[in-house]
Amino acid sequence: MFSRRHLLQSMSAGFGYLAFAGMCNERAAAEAASTNPLAPKTPHFPARAKRVIFLCMQGGPSHVDTFDYKPQLAKDHGKSGKYGGSLLKSPWEFRQRGDSGLWISDIFPNVAKHADDMTLIRSMQCDQPVHPGAMTQMHTGTAQFIRPSLGAWTLYGLGTENESLPGFVSLNPPSGSSRNYGSSFLPAIYSGSKVGRSSRFGRGNSGESVPDIRNPNLSEKQQRKQLDLIQRLNEEKLKREKYQPGIEGMIESYELAFRMQDAMPSLMDTSEETQSTLDLYGINNATTESFGKQCLLARRFVEAGVRFVEVTHGNWDQHVNLSVDHKARAEACDQPIAGLLQDLKQRDMLKDTLVIWGGEFGRTPAAQGGDGRNHNNKGYTTWMAGGGVKGGFSYGATDEHGYEAIENKCHIHDWHATILHLLGLDHEQLTYRYAGRDFRLTDVHGNVATDILA
Repeated sequence: MFSRRHLLQSMSAGFGYLAFAGMCNERAAAEAASTNPLAPKTPHFPARAKRVIFLCMQGGPSHVDTFDYKPQLAKDHGKSGKYGGSLLKSPWEFRQRGDSGLWISDIFPNVAKHADDMTLIRSMQCDQPVHPGAMTQMHTGTAQFIRPSLGAWTLYGLGTENESLPGFVSLNPPSGSSRNYGSSFLPAIYSGSKVGRSSRFGRGNSGESVPDIRNPNLSEKQQRKQLDLIQRLNEEKLKREKYQPGIEGMIESYELAFRMQDAMPSLMDTSEETQSTLDLYGINNATTESFGKQCLLARRFVEAGVRFVEVTHGNWDQHVNLSVDHKARAEACDQPIAGLLQDLKQRDMLKDTLVIWGGEFGRTPAAQGGDGRNHNNKGYTTWMAGGGVKGGFSYGATDEHGYEAIENKCHIHDWHATILHLLGLDHEQLTYRYAGRDFRLTDVHGNVATDILA
């Protein structure tokens, strides 16, 4: 039995802890507000990559039809699968590519030409076999909680190199939750700026959407005065209510938007690009034009100093009709991705630009619906190029049919730890104090896949 005195003593200790945690949060917020939160920051150690382009393949592309060669699957075509259904061989041939001899499917003939620049991670794993959860975990490290995205952590850790542009841009962001490019408890200024889908946009000469932040009825000087008044009101509210992340984020976002109104339209205007560059990305081809424009914009963004750019392509969710629809998805992005890699290389940017390709999971070796495949989160493939990774290298492996990873397993936490490491960030040191606890992208997990480092 507890006495009343003992109970009050115990409760008061808890109240004290809550008060102390609140004071720590306020102090951290005040320190963050005293400096430019987007200013370039020194990494934990020398970085191999300065920036990231993440090519997000929404829907789960099939690893056994793209980058994970399984000759035994072809031999066992039609036999009973490990978990039911009949094994389905790939409709596409695999061939050894480049000097390295990496096995890559004919579904990506142009990307395959860059085999010697790529590391194939063929042992990926995540915890979720359903699209929303797996997509969220791929971006934030968890499917259960609201956490900052990979791009937000990158911007928080490194800052940006262009004060007039967002440090994190999501082109045609993944459908579903904004958590995939959000900052959660990190200051709102680290959220991704979405370009595409349901945002309010104007049109650039490139045909892509641009933020509509100009007021045609006001001069730039008048807009500045208007913004100054709004900012003073926001700052007064912040003083009264102290720690308010939403208000802090609004203040920073308004300032960034004002600077963007001159920088963004010119950056989105691709009219001065050479015809050879447009052809390189497949922009004058109806099949490849849309994704080609996005890949070209990604290059322009990182060239201008944007730290993290995500470009989304899909839908790769073929439970039926895989031979037709997977081919169509690949044809739409094969030339643009190859063009991006070649363009970066020609500009001497690939060496310090980390290009990542992957979906939220892979697909089963067994057939579904006759000519389709189900979800597979136990073993699938992503790849990286440039940015300090080995070229022409294969890391990890799945079993002989491609059901699950069996060698050098790379969980999504390991994947995140490796990406941060390439950027010069220690995933265990990149933390943010929130609610009395130091949080990180990889939670309490993650190991860097050192074998892929150049």
